[in-house]
Amino acid sequence: MRALKYSRQRESILEFLQGRDDHPTADTVYMNIRRIYPNISLGTVYRNLSLLASLGEIRRITCEDGADRFDAVTKPHYHVVCRRCGRVEDLHMKWEEDEDRRAADIYRGRIEGHTTCFYGICARCLEEESCGEKNEKNSLTAMA
Repeated sequence: MRALKYSRQRESILEFLQGRDDHPTADTVYMNIRRIYPNISLGTVYRNLSLLASLGEIRRITCEDGADRFDAVTKPHYHVVCRRCGRVEDLHMKWEEDEDRRAADIYRGRIEGHTTCFYGICARCLEEESCGEKNEKNSLTAMA
């Protein structure tokens, strides 16, 4: 395998992801990297994200409803996807390595890992919902 040529653009993409915890989409990465490299193409960003993911430098998070997200934290961990706003957050709970072994016991092929996305409503959306309900109650009380 030949050595990978250094790329300032690829390095900038990696640094951008390392400074975030919101698991941005490729489009978000592109819009931000364009500020540094105005001539960079969306295709270049996609290729570099795919390369970084294949090298294990970042993680690609594929959830059932929407664009792939990217995460600079490469150790195994869980994510929560907000069903309202689409935000993807880390869920800080113990990673269950036993799941790989349990799956390997019943699968005739080879298990190489697992990913899990939980779905719910994020704290920000719950707070907005709560504020909306309070404002509605205050409006009804004021009308009475």
